[in-house]
Parts: sequence; C-alpha cells; structure tokens
Amino acid sequence: MLRISTNDRGFTLIEVLVALVIAAIALSAISRTTIQSTDSAQALRDRQLALWVAQNELTQVRMARLWPAIDTTEGSDSMAGREWNWTLKVAATPEPSLRRIEIKVSEKNRDGASVSLVDFVRIPTRVK
Repeated sequence: MLRISTNDRGFTLIEVLVALVIAAIALSAISRTTIQSTDSAQALRDRQLALWVAQNELTQVRMARLWPAIDTTEGSDSMAGREWNWTLKVAATPEPSLRRIEIKVSEKNRDGASVSLVDFVRIPTRVK
C-alpha cells in the first residue's frame, strides 16, 4: 500500500486563501495605480490642448503687428474636436513701449483644464 508522507500533502486550504488574499490586494493596488496614471495622462493632454489654444491666440496678436488696445476680449476656438473659451487681457506696463498680454483658456462647458499664459508685446516698428 502507498503511504503519503506528511511533508508531501500539498497546500492547506488556509494557505491557499492567504495566497488569494495577497494576490487580490496586489491586483487592487496595480489597478488603482493604472487608473491614476490614466487620469493623469488625460489631464496632461487637456492642459496641452489648452496651452496650444493660448499660444495660437498670442501668435495671432503678434502676427497682426498692431499695437493692442488696453482691453479684455473673449472668444472661443476649436482644437482637437473640442471647444475652448479664452479671455485675452491687454494691460499697460511701467514701460510705455510694452503691453502685457494675459490669456486664460478653459474647455467650454467643463471644469477641466485651464491654462493661463502671459506675454509682452512691443510697439511695432514701421518698415520704411
């Protein structure tokens, strides 16, 4: 008759349950980390799109080669199939030949990414 020694009986039910609990905790932590990473990537993408909208508006101001009036202007733009609201504020500076331009961009109808960008513009020189 074949005898099974006490050392070769395998795992007990408690050992298997402990191993399953440890595996479940590890998988839960990995899942949580993956979700946080995905959320961070989405937020970073939203901020980058908002930054591009802001840079586009500032480029339009610079390309116009006009001395911007001290004023606040609002508008909207489309970027990556989404609508973005922007507010462009032109302010005087202590240096009379400079204007401070601040643009704030946020996604329309959403509390997501918002970006604020500041630039300075000189009085355009006339080409003779």
